[in-house]
Amino acid sequence: MRQPGAYSRLLAGGISGKTGPHSLPLARIKKIMKNSSDEVKMISGEAPIVFSKACELFIEELTKRAWMMTLQAKRSTLHREDVASAVMNIDIFDFLVNLVSENSGKSEDPQPVTEA
Repeated sequence: MRQPGAYSRLLAGGISGKTGPHSLPLARIKKIMKNSSDEVKMISGEAPIVFSKACELFIEELTKRAWMMTLQAKRSTLHREDVASAVMNIDIFDFLVNLVSENSGKSEDPQPVTEA
């Protein structure tokens, strides 16, 4: 059986749903979960709470790693390039490599393509 790690201890106090407001909107998380697959029909009320906390931890970790890139560049503002560098240099973020490499040369959000 897998033993709880450092992140599991962080979750211990905030999973019940009775601990106060959540940073991320639970309705949006539930919608994303339902849209992830046609097979997902029912989602318990507690599952989005766990996902919310997991997302918070993910954002915190990626931000810390990106901030290290910002400091290495001797800047005080975190940029998109810092996030991309963190993703490219840290193995646990390998699943995001295609996302940051596709957007590496773009400075703005892509414009929708309209058919003529």
